[in-house]
Amino acid sequence: MKILFLTQYFPPETGAPQNRIHSLASYLNEFGANVTVLTAMPNYPKGEVYPGYRGKWIVKEKDGDIQIVRSWIYATSSKSILPRLLNYFSFVISSLLAGLFNVRRNDLIICESPPLFLGITAILLKYLKGSKLIFNVSDLWPESAEKLNIINNKTLLRLSYRLESIIYKKSNLVSGQTLGIVNSINIRFPLIKTHLLRNGIDIKQFEKEGNRDAFRQKHKIGHTSFVIAYAGIIGHAQGLEIILYAAAELKRQQDILFMLIGDGPVKKDLIELKYKLNLSNIIFIDSVPRSEMPDVVAACDAYVSPLKKNDLFLGAIPSKIFEPLFYGKPVLLGVDGEAKKLFVEEGKCALHFEPQNIAELVAAVQKLKSNPDLYKELGENGRKYVVANFNRKNLAFQFWQTIKQL
Repeated sequence: MKILFLTQYFPPETGAPQNRIHSLASYLNEFGANVTVLTAMPNYPKGEVYPGYRGKWIVKEKDGDIQIVRSWIYATSSKSILPRLLNYFSFVISSLLAGLFNVRRNDLIICESPPLFLGITAILLKYLKGSKLIFNVSDLWPESAEKLNIINNKTLLRLSYRLESIIYKKSNLVSGQTLGIVNSINIRFPLIKTHLLRNGIDIKQFEKEGNRDAFRQKHKIGHTSFVIAYAGIIGHAQGLEIILYAAAELKRQQDILFMLIGDGPVKKDLIELKYKLNLSNIIFIDSVPRSEMPDVVAACDAYVSPLKKNDLFLGAIPSKIFEPLFYGKPVLLGVDGEAKKLFVEEGKCALHFEPQNIAELVAAVQKLKSNPDLYKELGENGRKYVVANFNRKNLAFQFWQTIKQL
């Protein structure tokens, strides 16, 4: 089976979508598929095309047995709607041309959303190349953009919802990353075939322990500090201000340190807030490559994973919690709904705090730090739960069995 992944995001960019898509493509290739990836010139999250790709329209390269075709994109770091739309639609057009003239015919196209607009390319290539289409939804768009007030233009929203409907109906299968996403699609489009394709962890990448001391020494972190880490996109949806305000409340406990790793549109604002609050117990570290993630996890004592208080996130599962749970690190989870049910109530491997509730986060930090037995119990439960339910290879194999039926 020849499969084309159509995605705006892919390594060497760092981030949850990039890692997840690369993992799925690699496993499908391992199961017997012949995989090609059609993606953009790497530019995320800073909005700058990486050296070696600048000024080029098409780049072809290999990742093991996977063929990668990259096409031009208008890269921007602007938060304004017009530059962001230019970013999306530049790749819609360039990927369509690359798909027509630089990519062979494939039996199946798997298109990653967001951005939703890439579904336009997917539908056109489906019919022009005679392929079948799976539309993989990792975030309900434009619903999320509307509820987070990222887009409030009614005309644009109406057109986007119309486009969403067309794409779903033209797809042979719509897969969703969480049960909340799949249920939303099933309720609104009951005739569409869906598949729950959860995110998870590549256990084979984390079989070796990371180097705790080396990472701490590199970033001048004390050997005895109790480190609480956040790693991932530093964006609007996460509401990461709560971490800084919690750090302000915990200033006097000098052995507690918060570590924020990653890049994103609100990082500059958070750094300014750090200096405004005069915080010395929080550090910012730029995004690290996948190969260094075991060191990151080893260097911390716990993870914190917040989202803003919004009904939209009742079906969300933060992607960065799988690695620390696999390593036996407890998670402070500021997410309600599906994530709370899975990791707090069922897996018993996380402490919950109400989204955007500073006092509850502070209390959770103190509870975890002062109770070694609880810390050990959460850590042991986390590893067992992730291995049993979120092994990416197993999840990819289930998906492989589904798509072979198409």
